[in-house]
Amino acid sequence: MKKYIFILIYIIGVNLYGQDEKLIKKDSLFVYGDYLVFNGDSILIELDEVILLNKLKFKTTYDKNYYYWFRKKTLKAYPYAKLAAERLETLNARLEKIKSKRKKKKYIKTVQKYLEGEFTDQLKKMTRTEGRILIKLIHRQTGKTTFELIKDIRSGWKAFWYNNTAKLFKLSLKSEYNPETINEDFLIEDILQRAFVDDILEKQHSKLDFDYHKIASDNNNLIHIEK
Repeated sequence: MKKYIFILIYIIGVNLYGQDEKLIKKDSLFVYGDYLVFNGDSILIELDEVILLNKLKFKTTYDKNYYYWFRKKTLKAYPYAKLAAERLETLNARLEKIKSKRKKKKYIKTVQKYLEGEFTDQLKKMTRTEGRILIKLIHRQTGKTTFELIKDIRSGWKAFWYNNTAKLFKLSLKSEYNPETINEDFLIEDILQRAFVDDILEKQHSKLDFDYHKIASDNNNLIHIEK
């Protein structure tokens, strides 16, 4: 994210007397507080937002090993959740422009087949842990559980049976993402935030409302694995 600060300094008619900052001239460059003025022209200063995260702290060696193992799973699952959110946004935007119910239904079926073809092969290669993380991340990225999305796009009956099938693998399509109260979700969020800062993953803002930095502070920035 970039912050753009526009600074317009008028050489004539500007009274700098009484200001706290000191005006310093260095050749044709003026330093005024935190601002720079070159030859009296307006300056666009482009600043990168810098996010600093505390160093990882682990309670035990087991916690450290688990975290880095879990990190690989999270990094693998996130792109699919991000893509699902993008496809859903496109779907909703297109549906708003379609007035006919029949055409809407036809378009949804077309998208459904496309998504199944796009995701099926990749999802089959996922482990149960990766599938659990993906279900959580879909809720993070879309604001809806996987169960709710299937219910909206397909039907409540399909969502019911898909969820029953997921239960065979000890998964629930109704799982929600809550890093404030669920330790595993906090691990996922910590991994994501660090991956965003390191440019390992492309950041996509969550549809859910939570403050990662506050949660990390409440946890004393300590990574602990609940067995």
